[in-house]
Amino acid sequence: MKKSYKIEVDCANCASKMEEAAKKTDGVKDAVVNFMALKMNVEFEDGADPKEVMPRVLAGCKKVEDDCEIFI
Repeated sequence: MKKSYKIEVDCANCASKMEEAAKKTDGVKDAVVNFMALKMNVEFEDGADPKEVMPRVLAGCKKVEDDCEIFI
């Protein structure tokens, strides 16, 4: 399953850090952050519940970029 989320991030480097953090989250198969569009596209692993996974994605992103936001 793939879903798109609106994000808030200050720079392209920070967006790259968010993408890497999202990819390392359990339940995420792949993630792509588009800084210009301020969107994160997330592909979830089979059987993963996006409502359970996305708070962990946000927590991981906050560790590498504390002023970012993902509108879940």
